[in-house]
Amino acid sequence: MRPPNEEIARKLLHLFALTMPLGIYYLPQWGVPPQVPAIVLAIVLTVSIIVERLRRKIPAVQALFYRAAGSMLRKEEQQRITGSTWVVGAGFLCSIIFRNDPWVAFVALTLFVLGDAVAALVGMSLGKIRVGKKSLEGSAACFCLCMLFFYVVFPFIPGLISSPTGRLPFNVTLATSLAVTIFELLPLRVSPKLVINDNLAVPVIAGLVLRWMTGIAG
Repeated sequence: MRPPNEEIARKLLHLFALTMPLGIYYLPQWGVPPQVPAIVLAIVLTVSIIVERLRRKIPAVQALFYRAAGSMLRKEEQQRITGSTWVVGAGFLCSIIFRNDPWVAFVALTLFVLGDAVAALVGMSLGKIRVGKKSLEGSAACFCLCMLFFYVVFPFIPGLISSPTGRLPFNVTLATSLAVTIFELLPLRVSPKLVINDNLAVPVIAGLVLRWMTGIAG
Protein backbone atom coordinates (compact mmCIF):
# COMPACT_ATOMS: atom_id res chain seq x y z
CA MET A 1 0.00 0.00 0.00
CA ARG A 2 1.34 3.41 -0.97
CA PRO A 3 1.48 5.99 1.85
CA PRO A 4 -1.09 8.78 1.46
CA ASN A 5 0.15 11.95 -0.20
CA GLU A 6 -0.59 13.82 3.02
CA GLU A 7 1.76 11.60 5.01
CA ILE A 8 4.50 11.92 2.40
CA ALA A 9 4.12 15.70 2.48
CA ARG A 10 4.16 15.61 6.29
CA LYS A 11 7.44 13.69 6.39
CA LEU A 12 9.01 15.91 3.75
CA LEU A 13 8.06 18.92 5.86
CA HIS A 14 9.60 17.27 8.91
CA LEU A 15 12.89 17.04 7.01
CA PHE A 16 13.18 20.79 7.55
CA ALA A 17 13.83 19.82 11.16
CA LEU A 18 17.32 18.79 10.01
CA THR A 19 18.17 22.49 10.16
CA MET A 20 18.17 22.09 13.96
CA PRO A 21 21.07 19.62 14.27
CA LEU A 22 22.93 21.45 11.52
CA GLY A 23 22.58 24.74 13.37
CA ILE A 24 23.42 23.30 16.79
CA TYR A 25 26.57 21.65 15.47
CA TYR A 26 27.88 24.02 12.80
CA LEU A 27 26.98 27.54 13.95
CA PRO A 28 29.46 27.51 16.90
CA GLN A 29 32.16 26.29 14.49
CA TRP A 30 31.51 29.33 12.31
CA GLY A 31 32.13 31.70 15.20
CA VAL A 32 28.54 32.09 16.36
CA PRO A 33 28.23 32.10 20.18
CA PRO A 34 27.24 28.58 21.28
CA GLN A 35 24.13 29.80 23.10
CA VAL A 36 22.63 31.26 19.90
CA PRO A 37 21.11 27.98 18.59
CA ALA A 38 19.31 27.48 21.91
CA ILE A 39 18.03 31.06 21.86
CA VAL A 40 16.77 30.74 18.28
CA LEU A 41 15.05 27.43 19.06
CA ALA A 42 13.49 28.92 22.20
CA ILE A 43 12.02 31.73 20.09
CA VAL A 44 10.73 29.31 17.43
CA LEU A 45 9.24 27.07 20.12
CA THR A 46 7.53 30.01 21.83
CA VAL A 47 6.02 31.21 18.55
CA SER A 48 4.89 27.68 17.72
CA ILE A 49 3.20 27.25 21.11
CA ILE A 50 1.43 30.60 20.72
CA VAL A 51 0.16 29.60 17.27
CA GLU A 52 -0.99 26.25 18.67
CA ARG A 53 -3.03 27.99 21.35
CA LEU A 54 -4.48 30.62 19.02
CA ARG A 55 -5.56 28.11 16.39
CA ARG A 56 -7.69 26.33 18.99
CA LYS A 57 -9.24 29.50 20.40
CA ILE A 58 -9.61 31.96 17.51
CA PRO A 59 -11.67 30.81 14.50
CA ALA A 60 -9.87 33.12 12.05
CA VAL A 61 -6.45 31.76 13.06
CA GLN A 62 -7.82 28.22 12.97
CA ALA A 63 -9.13 28.72 9.44
CA LEU A 64 -5.81 30.12 8.27
CA PHE A 65 -3.88 27.32 9.94
CA TYR A 66 -6.04 24.59 8.43
CA ARG A 67 -5.84 26.19 5.01
CA ALA A 68 -2.03 26.15 5.22
CA ALA A 69 -1.39 22.80 6.93
CA GLY A 70 -4.69 21.11 7.67
CA SER A 71 -4.22 18.35 5.09
CA MET A 72 -1.06 17.18 6.88
CA LEU A 73 -2.58 17.03 10.35
CA ARG A 74 -3.35 13.68 11.89
CA LYS A 75 -6.73 13.26 13.52
CA GLU A 76 -5.34 13.39 17.06
CA GLU A 77 -3.49 16.65 16.29
CA GLN A 78 -6.60 18.61 15.42
CA GLN A 79 -7.22 19.44 19.06
CA ARG A 80 -3.72 18.77 20.40
CA ILE A 81 -0.19 20.03 19.93
CA THR A 82 1.18 19.05 16.53
CA GLY A 83 4.21 16.84 16.00
CA SER A 84 6.19 19.75 14.56
CA THR A 85 5.98 21.69 17.82
CA TRP A 86 7.15 18.65 19.78
CA VAL A 87 10.10 18.24 17.39
CA VAL A 88 11.13 21.87 17.93
CA GLY A 89 10.85 21.24 21.67
CA ALA A 90 13.19 18.28 21.31
CA GLY A 91 15.67 20.42 19.40
CA PHE A 92 15.58 23.05 22.13
CA LEU A 93 16.11 20.48 24.89
CA CYS A 94 18.98 18.86 22.99
CA SER A 95 20.64 22.26 22.47
CA ILE A 96 20.54 22.78 26.25
CA ILE A 97 21.30 19.28 27.53
CA PHE A 98 24.12 18.66 25.06
CA ARG A 99 25.48 22.20 24.87
CA ASN A 100 28.97 20.89 25.69
CA ASP A 101 28.62 17.97 23.26
CA PRO A 102 26.92 19.45 20.18
CA TRP A 103 27.91 16.42 18.12
CA VAL A 104 25.63 14.31 20.34
CA ALA A 105 22.68 16.61 19.60
CA PHE A 106 23.57 16.48 15.89
CA VAL A 107 23.62 12.68 15.78
CA ALA A 108 20.54 12.12 17.96
CA LEU A 109 18.34 14.65 16.16
CA THR A 110 19.46 13.55 12.70
CA LEU A 111 18.79 9.88 13.43
CA PHE A 112 15.38 10.66 14.89
CA VAL A 113 14.18 12.92 12.06
CA LEU A 114 15.26 10.52 9.32
CA GLY A 115 14.46 7.34 11.26
CA ASP A 116 10.95 8.53 12.10
CA ALA A 117 10.27 9.42 8.46
CA VAL A 118 11.53 6.06 7.17
CA ALA A 119 9.62 4.13 9.84
CA ALA A 120 6.34 5.85 8.94
CA LEU A 121 6.69 5.51 5.17
CA VAL A 122 7.90 1.88 5.24
CA GLY A 123 5.28 0.98 7.85
CA MET A 124 2.47 2.39 5.71
CA SER A 125 3.83 0.77 2.56
CA LEU A 126 4.93 -2.65 3.80
CA GLY A 127 3.85 -2.93 7.42
CA LYS A 128 1.96 -6.10 8.28
CA ILE A 129 3.02 -6.85 11.87
CA ARG A 130 1.32 -4.14 13.89
CA VAL A 131 2.51 -2.81 17.24
CA GLY A 132 -0.17 -0.35 18.29
CA LYS A 133 -0.41 2.22 15.50
CA LYS A 134 3.03 1.34 14.12
CA SER A 135 4.71 -1.69 12.58
CA LEU A 136 7.74 -3.90 13.09
CA GLU A 137 8.68 -3.44 9.44
CA GLY A 138 8.84 0.32 9.93
CA SER A 139 10.91 -0.09 13.06
CA ALA A 140 13.31 -2.43 11.26
CA ALA A 141 13.77 0.22 8.57
CA CYS A 142 14.43 2.84 11.25
CA PHE A 143 17.05 0.64 12.93
CA CYS A 144 18.81 -0.15 9.65
CA LEU A 145 18.94 3.54 8.72
CA CYS A 146 20.47 4.44 12.10
CA MET A 147 23.17 1.79 11.81
CA LEU A 148 23.83 2.78 8.20
CA PHE A 149 24.39 6.40 9.17
CA PHE A 150 26.83 5.39 11.92
CA TYR A 151 29.00 3.53 9.43
CA VAL A 152 28.64 5.22 6.05
CA VAL A 153 27.63 8.83 6.78
CA PHE A 154 28.81 10.14 10.16
CA PRO A 155 32.44 8.92 9.75
CA PHE A 156 32.78 11.11 6.65
CA ILE A 157 31.61 14.33 8.32
CA PRO A 158 34.88 16.05 9.21
CA GLY A 159 35.50 16.31 12.95
CA LEU A 160 32.13 14.93 13.99
CA ILE A 161 33.37 11.85 15.86
CA SER A 162 36.74 12.12 17.59
CA SER A 163 38.29 8.76 16.81
CA PRO A 164 41.02 7.76 14.35
CA THR A 165 38.49 6.04 12.08
CA GLY A 166 35.62 8.47 12.65
CA ARG A 167 33.57 5.54 13.88
CA LEU A 168 32.15 4.77 17.30
CA PRO A 169 32.44 1.34 18.96
CA PHE A 170 29.80 -1.16 17.87
CA ASN A 171 28.15 -1.31 21.30
CA VAL A 172 27.66 2.48 21.18
CA THR A 173 26.11 2.47 17.72
CA LEU A 174 23.92 -0.52 18.58
CA ALA A 175 22.63 0.96 21.84
CA THR A 176 21.89 4.35 20.25
CA SER A 177 20.17 2.81 17.22
CA LEU A 178 18.06 0.60 19.48
CA ALA A 179 17.13 3.61 21.64
CA VAL A 180 15.86 5.50 18.59
CA THR A 181 14.02 2.45 17.27
CA ILE A 182 12.43 1.20 20.49
CA PHE A 183 11.22 4.56 21.79
CA GLU A 184 9.96 5.53 18.33
CA LEU A 185 7.93 2.30 18.29
CA LEU A 186 6.66 2.05 21.87
CA PRO A 187 4.92 4.90 23.71
CA LEU A 188 6.81 6.27 26.70
CA ARG A 189 4.05 5.89 29.28
CA VAL A 190 4.72 7.65 32.58
CA SER A 191 1.27 6.85 33.97
CA PRO A 192 -1.98 5.44 32.56
CA LYS A 193 -2.99 8.95 31.48
CA LEU A 194 0.41 10.49 30.73
CA VAL A 195 2.35 9.50 27.60
CA ILE A 196 5.36 11.58 26.58
CA ASN A 197 5.22 12.41 22.88
CA ASP A 198 7.82 10.42 20.96
CA ASN A 199 8.84 13.48 18.93
CA LEU A 200 10.00 15.06 22.17
CA ALA A 201 11.31 11.98 23.97
CA VAL A 202 13.23 10.02 21.34
CA PRO A 203 15.98 12.53 20.44
CA VAL A 204 16.65 13.34 24.10
CA ILE A 205 16.75 9.68 25.17
CA ALA A 206 18.93 8.72 22.20
CA GLY A 207 21.32 11.57 22.97
CA LEU A 208 21.58 10.56 26.63
CA VAL A 209 22.24 6.93 25.64
CA LEU A 210 24.85 8.02 23.10
CA ARG A 211 26.67 10.26 25.57
CA TRP A 212 26.51 7.65 28.35
CA MET A 213 27.71 4.80 26.15
CA THR A 214 30.48 6.95 24.69
CA GLY A 215 31.65 7.74 28.22
CA ILE A 216 31.68 4.05 29.12
CA ALA A 217 33.58 3.16 25.95
CA GLY A 218 36.17 5.76 26.87
